[in-house]
Formats: sequence, structure tokens, C-alpha cells
Amino acid sequence: MSPIKNEKFGLLLTLLFALASIIGLASLQPISQDVSYHNFGDARTLFAIQNFWNVLSNLPFLIVGLIGLHKLFNTDSLKLIPEMKLAYFFLFFGVALVAFGSGYYHVTPDNQTLVWDRLPMTIAFMALFSIIIAEFISIRIGNKLLWPLLIAGIASVFYWHITEQQGAGDLRFYAFIQFFPMLVIPVILIFFKSRFSHLNGYWVLILCYFLAKVFEHFDEGIYQLLGLTISGHSIKHMIAALGLYVLLRAYQQRNELN
Repeated sequence: MSPIKNEKFGLLLTLLFALASIIGLASLQPISQDVSYHNFGDARTLFAIQNFWNVLSNLPFLIVGLIGLHKLFNTDSLKLIPEMKLAYFFLFFGVALVAFGSGYYHVTPDNQTLVWDRLPMTIAFMALFSIIIAEFISIRIGNKLLWPLLIAGIASVFYWHITEQQGAGDLRFYAFIQFFPMLVIPVILIFFKSRFSHLNGYWVLILCYFLAKVFEHFDEGIYQLLGLTISGHSIKHMIAALGLYVLLRAYQQRNELN
């Protein structure tokens, strides 16, 4: 199968995933935030900070984000698309903000503070999606989609928050914004040709994302299994940050392909 046919099939698959996701979510009733989400396995208070380890485990996001911003603006070590520099900025800036937003949420976890946890995540997610579109499909399209994607991501969080305040919370838009890119990105990596080498950074990030979700789901069980030392949710933060660090390293090690 030729590369052109591969790209056509990848585009078709992407469109089918998008259509299936939209139809599937639209067919569901509005999804409100389960309040039990705020009950973490490790709720220990240390130094007067509730959920201390869930708060502290966000520190790697700040470190990775700041390293990325430093290398983006103060060194030439990152092999990037110059036209997409703003997207790379929003990626690393969003990652750094996750440390503050998620940390703030875990100090006093409820639906009000959860907004500030989700906002920086959507910024990073949408910036990454536009970067991958630019690197694999089209720089022009990736560039043009950056602001619409960022606005859609932010709007999805505020839409959920407003509907929650009105007593009929609806997470469907936010769910689409978060999970659709992670569903489509592997398709893009497989069926489209990258401008760069070292695609392992993206694959490791995807693997870490899904591992993080597993550890989040089994938060309390892992906490009990590990003898009340660290919870699945804290591990989730560190795994996600590790995936982002591996991606940052890949940006340094890769080369542009002809």
C-alpha cells in the first residue's frame, strides 16, 4: 500500500472515529460529574495540606513545563516547526499550569476547583493535537487549527461548569475534547508520514496517558496494595509527567526528514 493510500485511509479512519464519537456522545443523556470522583484513596494531611501527596505529585509537571519553555526560548536544542512555535509554547505552558491547577484542586477537591484542574490540561491537549497535525499532515492546517482547538478546549470546561451550576451537569463536550485526540493521534502516527525522526516520544506519551488512567481508576486499590504508602492517583501524575518528559527528550534528539 502506497503512502498516499495510507494517508487517505488514515484520514477516512479519523473521520469515522470523529463521526462515531459525536453520534455516540450525542445519543447519551447529559453526564454530570460524579461527586465520588473527589474522594481519593490517599487523603492524608501533612504540613496542613489536605491530600498532600496528590498535591506534591504535581511538581513534575511544573519541572517538565519549565524545562520545555526554557529550551523553547533560550536554546536551539529542540527540533521543532518554526511556524508552530506558539503551539509548542502552549503545550509547555499548559503542562506547567497543570501543576498549579491540579495542586489547587487537590487541596480542596470539589467541582469548583476541578475547573482549574481541567483548564490547563485542555490547553496542553489541544496544543499537542495541533502540533501533531502540523508535523504529520499539514503545517498550514495545524497552524490554522491551533486557536479553534484551544478555544474549543477551554469552552468545553466552562460549558461543563456552567451546566453543573445549573443543576444539570454535562461532561459530554469535555469528554470528546479530552479523549478524541488520544483516539485519533495513534491513527495519525501510523498512517501519516512525520517530518521528524524519533516517533517513540509520542508513543511513550500515549502509553503513559493510558497507564495514568488505569492508575487513576484503581486509586484506592493501589493505595491499599502498596501498604498505604502512595496512591494510584499520585502515581498517575508522575506517569503522565514522565511521558511528557520523554516527549521533550525526543524533541531534542530527533532530526528533520527529507
